Amino acid sequence: MPNKYYELNVAGCKRKLPIMPISEDTAIAGFIILGDTEIVEKSASELAKRIPKETEILMTAETKGIPLVAEMARVLGMKRYIVARKSIKLYMRNPLVVEDQSITTKGKQILCLMDTDAELLKGKNVLLVDDVISTGGSMTAMKKLASAAGATVVGEAAILAEGDSVKRKDIIFLEELPLIKLK
Repeated sequence: MPNKYYELNVAGCKRKLPIMPISEDTAIAGFIILGDTEIVEKSASELAKRIPKETEILMTAETKGIPLVAEMARVLGMKRYIVARKSIKLYMRNPLVVEDQSITTKGKQILCLMDTDAELLKGKNVLLVDDVISTGGSMTAMKKLASAAGATVVGEAAILAEGDSVKRKDIIFLEELPLIKLK
């Protein structure tokens, strides 16, 4: 691998991202927002300017989207946001559950909502938010959850779009992140 880092500039923040192989012929630039308050705050502020006006509530999946959606909700003056969990917790009664396949997670995983979060989504216009949209697997799973809860998905937003997702016209994102060919 000739370069060990990918240089990213997003929302006025410059970062050197480590290049990590995900298969024999493909690598990704590891974008981790956890603990990076500067990139979270600036990206949330930029994304908040671009969301559909009819957005009533925000939803993300555990884990990396949580600080972003929390900051977006704060910027937008929203009192609540929804987090789809990756496992069923003891406090969840009658959870909604869907399967998810993500480029950064080996194998299938689940996403689930507890009944009280599903009730908050019912009849609302929801914006789905994540740190990166790559294959769209996590967004597809969140769409299924939102629909099962009776919400209308009004958009999908992320800080970065990766690989073929950069060609999509139906998502909101700030910058592109390439998939890196190793062979």
